[in-house]
Amino acid sequence: MDFTFSIGWLIGGLVIAAAGGAVVFFYKPIADNLANGVSSYTNMKKFGVIAIIIGLLMAANLHTFVLTLLVKFIAGK
Repeated sequence: MDFTFSIGWLIGGLVIAAAGGAVVFFYKPIADNLANGVSSYTNMKKFGVIAIIIGLLMAANLHTFVLTLLVKFIAGK
């Protein structure tokens, strides 16, 4: 698999990582107002960290590599 750099994926990934960072930073008001007490504060932080990881993978354009590995693992090829 070839690695190709893309400005679009870099900007999109950084935006997603920044949104995840904002969720981690402002987790209490977000959990109180959007989650309506359904999820705890810890879950809100976890979702933010997951968004940061996905955003960094997208910024490095490695998300397709990870998804290819996942599909090969599930399909068994």
